[in-house]
Amino acid sequence: MKFQIARSKFLEALKYVQNAVGVKGNIQVIQNVLIEAQNNTITLTTTDLDISVKSSAMCEVLEQGATTVPVKLLFNSISKAAEGIVEVECGENEITKIKAGYANYKIAGIAAKEFPKLPVDEGACSYTIGQQALREMFRKTSYASSLDDTRRTLKGVLMRFKDSKLTMVATDGRRLAMVEKELEFPKDNEKDIILPSKAVQELQRSLNGESDVVITLQKSQLCFKFDNLTLYSKLIDDVYPNFEQVIPRDCAQKVAIDRKMLLDALDRVSVMTLDDTHSTRLSFDNNCLTVTSAAGEIGEASDQVDIKYAGEKIDIIFNPNYIMEMLKAIDDDEVTINLNSSSSPAVFKCSIPFLYVIMPLRIS
Repeated sequence: MKFQIARSKFLEALKYVQNAVGVKGNIQVIQNVLIEAQNNTITLTTTDLDISVKSSAMCEVLEQGATTVPVKLLFNSISKAAEGIVEVECGENEITKIKAGYANYKIAGIAAKEFPKLPVDEGACSYTIGQQALREMFRKTSYASSLDDTRRTLKGVLMRFKDSKLTMVATDGRRLAMVEKELEFPKDNEKDIILPSKAVQELQRSLNGESDVVITLQKSQLCFKFDNLTLYSKLIDDVYPNFEQVIPRDCAQKVAIDRKMLLDALDRVSVMTLDDTHSTRLSFDNNCLTVTSAAGEIGEASDQVDIKYAGEKIDIIFNPNYIMEMLKAIDDDEVTINLNSSSSPAVFKCSIPFLYVIMPLRIS
């Protein structure tokens, strides 16, 4: 194998694939990147056996072939190289030689035949959605997914294709984020799919273009194709909890509030939260929202936000981070808080088909 490529193109292709690799102690070859050179194109592939990422770049192929080399070592070498043409050649014993300007590298690799085979690009169900739209849906929901390894079903994002729309949901049992978007697809393609959080993170890093994403369901995995990138991910094979039953249907009070003002107030008082409670009190009373955090006997912080509210006083306690994460994920100038009581879930909404349910804390 032998090819020449602009250093910037090589580095860009490597950036897309460098995170989807096995950790030390795993099978050695999945710590490598598979490099295939043919038809004036190089294709780079990495996998950790749960997700696989494949990117491509144009180059001058002087000799077709394939090999695998440690991806971190290759990425570091190319990132430090001077801009210009990089020459890559793999000869006997899977030794890859790289020449970039006056810098020369020799990297020992593993034969391409040892690299795990990728799935075949075929499936019965496919969907098409814009990159920006998909990225925004992940941004508005993924932060609410669980980090608890014992709650495997919740360590991902539900993608529900139903009733000519894509509904995306994430929850950790204490808060729930949901966003919807109208989408055309055949009735037979109605599916519930749970995409693992790691795949969601990789997609959020990679969805930077303006083109469409083609999503294909292939038995127990999902394939995303866009630009010069393909990502495959195994799915969480389980039934997602009935999230609709935790969404309050009727709320006695609806309070419109400036999103940035609420975020700033929470941020200012959260310096007084303690790790063991991590709680902030929101008091709604007489056209004023008072936000208060107390750090035991150490101190207390409070701030106020003007609102339109004439109902009975409601004191409700939340984890402030849960509210701030949601406020940072949406772009509206104003949010609406729907409330019933200090012990009932609150529902945050904005101008788009989005809602956020958060359970109050009960602290004596």
